[in-house]
Amino acid sequence: MQFVDGREGPREQRRIADIVALVPEGLASALDAGARDGYISLKLAERVSAVTAVDLEVPAPPPPGINFVRADITRLAFADGSFDLVFCSEVLEHIGPEQLVRACAELHRVSSRYIVIGVPYRQDLRLGQTTCSECGAVNPPWGHLSSFDEDRLAALFTGCRVVRTSFVGHEREWTNATSAWLMNAAGNPYGTYEQLERCIHCAGSLGTPPPRDLPAKILTKLAVWTQRAQHLFTRPRPLWIHLLLEKLPARG
Repeated sequence: MQFVDGREGPREQRRIADIVALVPEGLASALDAGARDGYISLKLAERVSAVTAVDLEVPAPPPPGINFVRADITRLAFADGSFDLVFCSEVLEHIGPEQLVRACAELHRVSSRYIVIGVPYRQDLRLGQTTCSECGAVNPPWGHLSSFDEDRLAALFTGCRVVRTSFVGHEREWTNATSAWLMNAAGNPYGTYEQLERCIHCAGSLGTPPPRDLPAKILTKLAVWTQRAQHLFTRPRPLWIHLLLEKLPARG
C-alpha cells in the first residue's frame, strides 16, 4: 500500500489502527522494520519512548523524532535483543521465499521481547497480476512475492508464542488457474499498474498496459466470466492478519 501526502483511505485507517493497537504499552524502544515514509513510525512513537526505523531508502526529510536508518531487514546491523519491540507491517509479502526465512530470523534476533507482524491474509497472488511493458514478464500484484496464513507465520517464528491474533477487513476475490492463464494471455489489462514497485524481473517500470486488440478483449471477457463463476463457491476471508508475538526464553 502507498500513502499519499501522509493520508490514507478508510480501509487503510482500519488496518493501521488495528495493528498499532497490538503494541504493548510501556515499552522503551521499538524498531519499525520496512518503514517506507515513516508514517507508521510516528504512530509508534505515540506509544513507545524511542523508535528506530529502517528501510532500503531514507525519506527526505525523515520524520521528526524518528531515528531513520538505511538498512536491509535480511541483514540488520543491530546487536541481539536491541529493541523491546520489533514492528513489521506490509513488508514480508514483498520478500521472496529464499530470503524470507533470513528476514524473519533477523527480526527475531534483534527483538528482546515482542514482535508485531502484519501481512495480507491468504492472498491469491494470481489475482491482479501485471505484465511488464519493458520485458514482457508477468509480475505478482503489488510486488507481493509471498502469501501467508497462520501456519506459515507460526513456522517462520518458531521461537515465539502468539499473544494475540487479529483479522482486518474482508473480501472474496479468488481466481483459478484457467482465469489466470487467460488474463496472462490477454496481457493482464486489469493488473495493479498503479503500484510503486517495479518489475521483479528487469527492474523496469511496469507502465500502463497497451490498448487491447479484439483477441485480447475476448480472452479478458472469458477470464472475467470464469472468475465470476468461481465466486458462487467462495466464502469471504480477511484481508489482513496481524500478530503480536512474544519471544520464548532461549533453551539452555
